[in-house]
Amino acid sequence: MHTLLVTGPGGAGRSTVAAATALAAARQGHRVLLLCAGPADPPVTPQGTLRVARVDSGEEFRRELVELQERGSAVLGMLGARPLHTDEITELPGAEQFALLRALRRAADEPGTDLVVVDLPPLHQAITTLALPAQLRRYLARLLPAERQAARALRPVLAQLAGVPMPAQWLYEAAARWDEDLAAVQDVLEAPTTSVRLVAEPGPGADAALRLGMLGLALYRLPVSALVANRMLPAGSPDPWLAGLAAQQEKYAAQWAGDESLPVLPVPHLGRDPHGPEDLAELAPAPAPATAPRPAWTVEDRIAEDGVLLWRVPLPRAEKRELGLVRRGDELLLTVGPYRRIVPLPAALRRCTVSGAALADDELRIRFTPDPELWPRSGGKA
Repeated sequence: MHTLLVTGPGGAGRSTVAAATALAAARQGHRVLLLCAGPADPPVTPQGTLRVARVDSGEEFRRELVELQERGSAVLGMLGARPLHTDEITELPGAEQFALLRALRRAADEPGTDLVVVDLPPLHQAITTLALPAQLRRYLARLLPAERQAARALRPVLAQLAGVPMPAQWLYEAAARWDEDLAAVQDVLEAPTTSVRLVAEPGPGADAALRLGMLGLALYRLPVSALVANRMLPAGSPDPWLAGLAAQQEKYAAQWAGDESLPVLPVPHLGRDPHGPEDLAELAPAPAPATAPRPAWTVEDRIAEDGVLLWRVPLPRAEKRELGLVRRGDELLLTVGPYRRIVPLPAALRRCTVSGAALADDELRIRFTPDPELWPRSGGKA
């Protein structure tokens, strides 16, 4: 099964393009699920081999909180807490992100589906949502490490004496369930059959938003399979204003197409708001690779030439002023514009010290010098 994550700058028409993409794939005979985030109704209805589902974050939040209360009922009773009833629960900020991730996992588990098209929120919010599973798993591992749990043999005895499950046991069991759920979502996002399709209306504002967004996607190693240049105006209009706008669109679309590794798919402006399946059929992007390779962060052995190992991190169109790098133990904290990621160092680099970094040819090249006390005397590879 393939998963296509559709996002782009706000107001670029990503929901319409996602629906058009799903409908076109279904008309080609594929079994397609269109998964829509947000409160608005999807711009297409189920038909043929196309199924449509909307993520109801409010209902999802209520169900999860009720289940959590039921699992911890004994502990809550011991503490004198009064459980919340379903009709008094309203979703909290951030519930939409978790509801979307859970829906994505369920969609991936559904049999009889060839393609899941996910209509994600606007670009920045989409990136932070897609980064959540790995981030939260790291937090759980640090705050509730499995090796520091209370002795398993004593917990049942203590629970019998107290008459209730021990809070520590309940907490660790809950953390284990969360980690399992997050790992399942992370597996979907990191699968070779998952990629991102960006939607933008060519222009200076979209170009700036795309530059930062693609940096964020590169930082989290989320592959982009295509860029949809949406709402393209026809050239040659006698109206000077429309002609100027069309020329500007062509300029930025050509600039985006200059990156041969990223297909740019033009989609015309209908001159009206799209309505119905026939309009969506006109807006379906041309076929493009369904997947793209996951960006590789490679370690180059340059010990013989320069005495260093070079870690190459692709960051397209990055600027030096927006980069940050901090080594913390066996991890590296990377900051790129508004995005931040903590990544574990490859085994060979853990026995080195960071000796410098440079940005060149859309790559951050981090130099690591072997620590003589930790590196093999032969100076060979790890």
